[in-house]
Amino acid sequence: MCSTGTLTVLAALSLTACGRAPDPGPGVLIVSAASSLTTVIEPLVQAFERDTGIAVELNLAASSTLASQVLAGAPVDVFISADHIQMDRVAAAGLLRPATRTVLLSNQLVVVAPLEPPVLPATSPDVLASFERIAIADPVAVPAGVYTRAYLESVGLWRRLEDKLVPTRSVRAALVTVESGAVDAGLVYRTDALSSNKVTQVYAVPVADGPEIVYPVAVTAASADPAASERLLAYLSGAGASAAFESAGFIMPKARR
Repeated sequence: MCSTGTLTVLAALSLTACGRAPDPGPGVLIVSAASSLTTVIEPLVQAFERDTGIAVELNLAASSTLASQVLAGAPVDVFISADHIQMDRVAAAGLLRPATRTVLLSNQLVVVAPLEPPVLPATSPDVLASFERIAIADPVAVPAGVYTRAYLESVGLWRRLEDKLVPTRSVRAALVTVESGAVDAGLVYRTDALSSNKVTQVYAVPVADGPEIVYPVAVTAASADPAASERLLAYLSGAGASAAFESAGFIMPKARR
């Protein structure tokens, strides 16, 4: 959010349009966060600004896009990824402050379908075989898609469903595709399903059976204001933020990396 108090959300949803992270000028923290955090991170950042007087600008996109921006030298203070893979890319380049890295949140995969025609809840992932077109996030570059492929392979469904899968540029894009009725179903995060009144949850992948879905966070080595950045991290890890994250459907990690 800029100094006027108006939240600026950069919806960089395309994998190919990596674009450039914002450059709002001095005195503004730039937070690059996975797009699946959109609905909950915006009000939390607004509250942080009100409480601290520190201006924040959000840059929301697929984690792979955000990591590429940091690697390209974009001015980013805090990076929140939807998996360790993208955070590790940045860490390997020496672009993080290692002591600040921790796991902020966890999530869960669910199968969703449009409200019409009605689909009954299922007790097995085999329900996916009954759909003709299934939206997923890109299974190569986007964390939600990588998690989805890993899960489908683990239950022997990837090859059976491969021809039915419709890759999208982010998990939010997969949700929108389901909402529009362009596909019969989709695999998204639990938090995405809860944020929408246009889809119904058909099946929830048990946390114990699915991939470990984590959101690591860290201050970048190039942060223009490390102290303010760490203050934001502490705020997002606090009791108030944790309650907001849980209300949105996120799972609080038992241990921090």
